[in-house]
Amino acid sequence: MKTARYSDAQIMAILKQAESGVPVSELCREHGMSSASFYKWRAKFGGMDASMVAEMKEMAEQNRRLKKMYAEMSMQNDLLREALGKKR
Repeated sequence: MKTARYSDAQIMAILKQAESGVPVSELCREHGMSSASFYKWRAKFGGMDASMVAEMKEMAEQNRRLKKMYAEMSMQNDLLREALGKKR
């Protein structure tokens, strides 16, 4: 999996600079990123503070683990049903 180039704190600092009135094109040039990245971050993290971002990432990780557990249990359930169906 690709690692993030910018930390959460850096992203929040860039968004705060934009809120204070610095033009987006200047921010992108200064930090070496595309304007698409900036607008994606603004859509995802706009209006959040650092603690909310950390909480959101933690919830996303927990959701990923739960989905994996469900997929494994579903697969086991299907295998058991198939094995029981063949015995009869």
